[in-house]
Amino acid sequence: MKCPFCGNADSQVKDSRPSDDGAAIRRRRSCPNCGGRFTTFERVQLRELVILKRNGRRTPFDRDKLERSLAIALRKRPIQPEQVEQMVSRIVRQLESLGETEIPSSVVGDFIMKALKGVDEVAYVRYASVYKDFRATGDFARFLGDEGLDDDPGASRG
Repeated sequence: MKCPFCGNADSQVKDSRPSDDGAAIRRRRSCPNCGGRFTTFERVQLRELVILKRNGRRTPFDRDKLERSLAIALRKRPIQPEQVEQMVSRIVRQLESLGETEIPSSVVGDFIMKALKGVDEVAYVRYASVYKDFRATGDFARFLGDEGLDDDPGASRG
């Protein structure tokens, strides 16, 4: 594994253990060249996934991008990092289980929406506002009404 600090092509594994959800191996590494320490994760990858974008472009699936999207939607929400990692792993397994190597971005978005709705409604609406390209407050109102999320008269405002 290449050292992220000095670029040395060789590093040493100091410790290996399963991650919290058991879906990955966490390895603590050190570089014999610069002494830097870093962590890597090793996961099973069943197949190489390619995402078909709306504009027709094809891009390799990026697990980190999925994690970042969820992190943005869940920012300042009472969700633990372990829950986010479990959601990411679950979504990746769903994508891999489709049996296709090329997956439309809308399918990924739908899986994310479903996962967020089950965890945090505020994050769900945040993600939906970007995914469904809301342009005005009326878009929010329609979405909340369609989803049955606007019927709480006791909800605080602000």
